[in-house]
Amino acid sequence: MRKVILDTETTGLDCRTGDRVIEIGCVELRGRQLTGQRFHAYINPEREIDPGAIAIHGLTNEFLADKPKFAEIAADFMEFVRGSELVIHNAAFDVGFLNTELGLLQYESIEQLCSEVTDTLRMARELRPGKKNNLNALCSEFGVDNSGRQLHGALLDAELLAEVYLAMTRGQNSLEIEFDSPAVDYSMGGTRSRPPLVVLRASAEELAEHDRVLGEIDKESKGKCLWRDMESAQPA
Repeated sequence: MRKVILDTETTGLDCRTGDRVIEIGCVELRGRQLTGQRFHAYINPEREIDPGAIAIHGLTNEFLADKPKFAEIAADFMEFVRGSELVIHNAAFDVGFLNTELGLLQYESIEQLCSEVTDTLRMARELRPGKKNNLNALCSEFGVDNSGRQLHGALLDAELLAEVYLAMTRGQNSLEIEFDSPAVDYSMGGTRSRPPLVVLRASAEELAEHDRVLGEIDKESKGKCLWRDMESAQPA
């Protein structure tokens, strides 16, 4: 499956009140490898940028004045993402903005263009309940170098998110069958002796930590912790 890691920068926080996309950054993943293929565009939003947004991404009205409008880059953007699985941090935000821009041109929505949208913020909250899960926090957690990230930038953030996503999903490709491994012949050896099974009991401190983690999961999932349900179902 071809995956496209995507990020945007915008004039403000709410596409419903007229805020617009001003930068799109995309990088391509195939077979869990960055291919070097990317899409990047700065966009003239045809409106003023909120000062609070400028403080986050540093993109000014003056810088964007001579950049293309969304209509001028839409076809290239749609071609790059078409048929892919999009991977986005806080996907509802970016998809909402992109669908607004595409809708103004009466083009297909992101859901129609792409096979799937994966939200890494939701993934991170499931992996790290109760913790900060913004991009900086995840870079720190998974050892991704974000020292060059002084301000938000769509292309840089997409590249960082790609590394974070690969780290978060690393276990998914660990179950591999080695068909070329030599078969083990048990016919000549009789019954194999096996060392006695050692059972290691959890200490009181480990049990307390286990209970604390279950409490966090139960709180984050609003009472839907499977382990708690299983424990309560066991006979006394």
